[in-house]
Amino acid sequence: MSGTSPPPGCPGPDELQRYNAATAHLEAPFAVVDLAAFRANAADMARRAAGKPIRVASKSVRCRALLEQALARDGFRGILAFSLPEALWLADRGSADDILVAYPTADTAALARLASYPAAARAITVMVDSRDHLDLIEKATAAVPSPSPVRVCIDLDTGYLALGGLLRAGARRSPVRTPEQAAALARDVTGRPGLRLTGLMAYEAQIAGVGDQPPGRPWYGRAVRLMQNRSAAELAQRRAAITGAVRAVTPLSFVNGGGTGSIERTAAEPAVTEIGAGSGLYQPWLFDSYRAFSGRPAALFALPVVRRPGPGVVTVAGGGYVASGPAHPSRLPVPHLPAGLRLDRQEGAGEVQTPLLGRAADGLRIGDRVWFRHAKAGELCERFAELHLIDGATVTATVPTYRGEGQAFG
Repeated sequence: MSGTSPPPGCPGPDELQRYNAATAHLEAPFAVVDLAAFRANAADMARRAAGKPIRVASKSVRCRALLEQALARDGFRGILAFSLPEALWLADRGSADDILVAYPTADTAALARLASYPAAARAITVMVDSRDHLDLIEKATAAVPSPSPVRVCIDLDTGYLALGGLLRAGARRSPVRTPEQAAALARDVTGRPGLRLTGLMAYEAQIAGVGDQPPGRPWYGRAVRLMQNRSAAELAQRRAAITGAVRAVTPLSFVNGGGTGSIERTAAEPAVTEIGAGSGLYQPWLFDSYRAFSGRPAALFALPVVRRPGPGVVTVAGGGYVASGPAHPSRLPVPHLPAGLRLDRQEGAGEVQTPLLGRAADGLRIGDRVWFRHAKAGELCERFAELHLIDGATVTATVPTYRGEGQAFG
């Protein structure tokens, strides 16, 4: 993203007027969610899943009110949490009765609490990928009087290997890659009376989380599509074989796969019973670079103009809301409204101020708002205690984020 220009599909002036009118009573900085866009994105995600339920990735939402809105819609069922303490908190507040923790935990206190509360133990499944995880769970729950069985899910390595393994695409997650490895771990789980194997998870990050049509990089896009096509074919065959091998050991309640970027491709696999996805609800700008779908920006934040250093330049307060991942301009937020602004490549998004360049700067005055999109989805909520929900031209509700509820899970 050279110079960090806004993504394709610049919005029109009516959208800017609507957002400014709806929030005229608010003092920037603040964050909003456009409910019409949120609902449209949810409907499109459900359409792409073709009848298979979507388990909502809570890290991509980080707001209980909006998690519950998504779960109330047809096509959505269950939460994909990012930590066990978060899952316990959500279960305790009745946000969901089916929560899969997407990452292994070493939190022994949380594991003991899980085993201590039958209702939570029935609702929550924790992730494992090795005997070490099983040993840790048993050790953490050993002192609990009459512990409830802990439900576990085996995480699978979905990375794509080429040139005999010299090249790899995909996140480095689980060591479990083959049907034999998965079946062996499944037998280990079933041999432990305090554990129950309920599912498999296989998140193909190199497909679901990598846009296949990056703006201005056609040859890179072709290389990504070639890799993704080969990876998808290899993984579909391997995931089916692993699922069959584990089902030969014990019944499974679910096989989870995919993400916002691969919903339709993953849902087409017979072995997969549900999709894990959440970023598409907010449609952060990194998800504009997919050919298969086009979401509507739903989560935005507004910053006030505080300086006018010269022609074609304004400065807004704050703005350094950098997304996780490798250090790269693609992790920076981008100005969205008014159209025609870009970050200064020499300064980027700053801790206390962010200069913006472009002709649109000359139409802005001190106190005006500039609307931004985050590079990722739920990470925006770590910066704001509340989200103002816009329906039409009105803020219809203001709801707390996880931060606003005093929670920080990762």
